[in-house]
Amino acid sequence: MENKKALAVFGGSFNPPLNSHFSLAEQIVSEYENIEKVVFVPVNSKYEKAGLLSNEHRYNMLKLVCDKNDNFILSNIELKQEKQLSTLETLELLQKEYPDNLIYFVLGTDNLKEFSTWRNPEKLVSEFKILVLERDEDKMEEIINSDNFLLKHKDSFIKTKENIRSNISSSFVRNKIRRGKSIRYLVPDEIYFYIKENNLFKD
Repeated sequence: MENKKALAVFGGSFNPPLNSHFSLAEQIVSEYENIEKVVFVPVNSKYEKAGLLSNEHRYNMLKLVCDKNDNFILSNIELKQEKQLSTLETLELLQKEYPDNLIYFVLGTDNLKEFSTWRNPEKLVSEFKILVLERDEDKMEEIINSDNFLLKHKDSFIKTKENIRSNISSSFVRNKIRRGKSIRYLVPDEIYFYIKENNLFKD
């Protein structure tokens, strides 16, 4: 089973997608020989987040980049649902769609801190491997050691080898757009022009 090729699932609002998202995904494929591709899974706009663009716009922006990279897959698995899926439900649906692949879930340390409060965390760690990205000054080991649930299941969490640290966030980019400042080179050119043409993030 361990020689099966894996897919790394990268979920998020991608509001908008940034160069750092794609750089991170490319590094994951490059660093892990068993990870074949990264699957981008944008959340449904039913997800309660202020200022979230429509499903269509966020999907279109991701598609502009994913279509040009054989290492990337874009999934609409959450977008086509009538309800907001839990992480476990999404991963189980993807496992059915890709039965011949192992599924890794990409998780930032900001979310790792809350992981034990998620829906069905035991099933998540028993069925899937969690690839952890350290953010800011976070240390994965310290977070795991401070949480009994995480400590019990520590073998399910894998720290990324080559970590990409960036303080650039989608909210930072949205704020620049609202202030009339340039976001060129913070997002891929295709997305930069898409945002301009569709006059996004102005409100």
